[in-house]
Amino acid sequence: MKATNLAELYEVDTLSWEPVAQTLDRGVDQVPGTSGPDRHTWWLATINADGSPHVTGVGALWQHGALWFETGASTRKGRNVARDPRCTLSLATQEFDVVLKGTAAIVDDPEVVAEMAALWAVDWPCRVDDSGIALTADFSAPSAGPPPWRVYKVTITGATVLQPVEPGGATRFEFD
Repeated sequence: MKATNLAELYEVDTLSWEPVAQTLDRGVDQVPGTSGPDRHTWWLATINADGSPHVTGVGALWQHGALWFETGASTRKGRNVARDPRCTLSLATQEFDVVLKGTAAIVDDPEVVAEMAALWAVDWPCRVDDSGIALTADFSAPSAGPPPWRVYKVTITGATVLQPVEPGGATRFEFD
């Protein structure tokens, strides 16, 4: 991993990735009223066909050193990552703000889809559908489109972290 201090001008130390990873491993609650000033929201940015950005809130999970989200194939984000898998996911926590960049891919492994469904089901009553590789539920965010919802794994290639609390700092990480 390569770390670049973006706050050297202010004589602030390079941040360490370990506290960020520990916070992500612990999980960030997206249920209103449970964390942050009210909750935490993951923001997914994809690339539209005309090259402009598309940003939307998603129910993402950090698991196994990767980010996971679900959406319908016909949604804008689903169409965007099918055409160009590059994307970023952003999150603000009490300890830091982070933008993670990587590439998204549909997951076709029924065991992995079932594992992610079980994790999402803690806060959202989803389940694996009859295909074994997609999710369904009685409801979801309108931006997810109608079921079935496919599971996407975002393989992280880099991150930019801002620490808004003392001692502060900003660091860009590039992962091998």
